[in-house]
Amino acid sequence: MKKETIEKIEHQAKKDFSYTLNESGDYRESWRIFRIMSEFVEGYQFLSNLEREVTILGSARLKEDDKYYGIARDLGKLLGENGFTTITGGGPGIMEAANRGAYEVDGKSVGLNIQLPFEQRINPYVKESAGFYYFFTRKVMLTSPANAFVYFPGGFGTMDEFFEVVDLMELGKMEKAPIVLVGPDYWNPILDFLRERSCNIGSVPHKDIDTWHVVDSAEEAYEFIKDTKDKKPLCELSPESFHCGGNVDWKIFRIMAELVEGFEFLTGMVEDVTVLGTKSIKSDSRYYHDAYEFGKILAEHNITTVTGGGPGIMEAANKGAFENGGESVGMNMQFGAHERVNPYVKRSIGFQFPFTRKLMITAPSKAFVFFPGGFGTLHQLFEVLTLIQTKKMQKIPIILYDHEFWGPLHDFIKKIFVHNFETISDEDDELYQIVDNVDSALDIVKKFRVK
Repeated sequence: MKKETIEKIEHQAKKDFSYTLNESGDYRESWRIFRIMSEFVEGYQFLSNLEREVTILGSARLKEDDKYYGIARDLGKLLGENGFTTITGGGPGIMEAANRGAYEVDGKSVGLNIQLPFEQRINPYVKESAGFYYFFTRKVMLTSPANAFVYFPGGFGTMDEFFEVVDLMELGKMEKAPIVLVGPDYWNPILDFLRERSCNIGSVPHKDIDTWHVVDSAEEAYEFIKDTKDKKPLCELSPESFHCGGNVDWKIFRIMAELVEGFEFLTGMVEDVTVLGTKSIKSDSRYYHDAYEFGKILAEHNITTVTGGGPGIMEAANKGAFENGGESVGMNMQFGAHERVNPYVKRSIGFQFPFTRKLMITAPSKAFVFFPGGFGTLHQLFEVLTLIQTKKMQKIPIILYDHEFWGPLHDFIKKIFVHNFETISDEDDELYQIVDNVDSALDIVKKFRVK
């Protein structure tokens, strides 16, 4: 095959597998919506046959001789011997170990795999599997059926999955379930960061952290799982419930409606920056002031400010754009009939489902600026880092605002992820930059756009 033909095929494949920056501003490709919907329908049909599910997540890079591989394998055995279904991402490392333990005792071993460009790896210990094209549909399937979650040491992807689940539980968009964290040497620094930074700005409740269980063995982990009851499928509109009597409920079409409305809303958006951060800070906070100034400077450079549409950092950035003649957009969450939109949003759209909202916030952005925040902010950060790291999304500026807040997390990533556990590569911690003023943030955005 000719070199130019191969290059054309590779280019198209990378485009198909990514959250592609749409320079034309038209997001209304019908094939994308139908592909997403087919994944939801097929995924929920696959899950409807499972019971007593426990989702185990962790690094794909840990080898068979690693301590945590052994613990995951032992936990898989305990779950298999006691009638639980072990669900993993279906890949190597911790996923393989947990599937292997369940497989070796003839337990139920399930893998929900992600399809990466030119690569798809299912470990040999998966008995039943489903493959997904989009990260967000796969994550919904990994999380929605679980009666408990066990997190082993991992990288950006594990952090994304962890913070998504605890965020959904805090928002009341997911039923409470045991959160088990295996490896004190890995997880305690994360909990320290949350207590010392996120709790101190009011964005994370101490009580939520106190409900999680940090353990160092399979037996300890199983103690917090063994008495969990299987979730009953409910016929209601929620991010986790789509089944009635074993069939995909008609409310699946609500997802399709949100996708269609969302992509229609995005059409025409070309130059925009997404600003994320805690909803909990007040107008007298320096972070509020700086977010306002950032919205203002974006307006002065004809760049649209996109936020989650709520209070705190979101309100501040929208206000800065609004009061200085800029485009101010909000993509907010709906809670039943209630919709929280700050008064400085010019255009807004609301979503019932967190995963559709995240897709819409992510798809058009030419840069992300993360102010200090809690579970939701951290989830969005690690999701974007995961998408870029895995080539599902083109590389764009990821800017963390304020060294005082983000510095300890960067130190953790460098020490624990890169050096101690090697769950990410040395260059992966260069996917983001930390700044201390709005001019530096804007400079990064402008330099990227002229490349």
